[in-house]
Amino acid sequence: MAMLGLEFLCFERLSGGILTLDLWVFGFTPDEGMAWLTALGRRSSEIIIVWHYLTFDLLFPALLSATFVSLILWTGRRLPRFAALKARMQAAFALGLVLPYTLADYVQNLVLVRLLSDFLNANPDSLAFASALTVTSFALAVVPMAVIVTFYLAGRRRA
Repeated sequence: MAMLGLEFLCFERLSGGILTLDLWVFGFTPDEGMAWLTALGRRSSEIIIVWHYLTFDLLFPALLSATFVSLILWTGRRLPRFAALKARMQAAFALGLVLPYTLADYVQNLVLVRLLSDFLNANPDSLAFASALTVTSFALAVVPMAVIVTFYLAGRRRA
């Protein structure tokens, strides 16, 4: 919530109303990415790097991943076949579903920080790569969410 609050109350103003690139669920074009970088300029880019990427976006993927793992384990343990697995296998299953999202989100953040720190050298290829990573991190976040919902609904049906 704090991150979204900062996005809409502070960061969006720094860029003239353009959303931070890592919130574009379906990605962005190189022109849209360059427009955001240009609108920010050097000073605002530094503010975004410090307050967005080096604080909240260092914590958010880890916290969301821990939440996903916990919810997968909690909803899964209500199902007899999942509950019959050893705890180590349950944890491995949950981590296997969540770690791809976590890694993709951190890589995406690193790429965006690199673009912000040296936006004069940004090019269409680097912006397209950042966009692809943004879409990938959102897509990979859907996987654990779908498993959680499926486990939850299956557990309710059994009760």
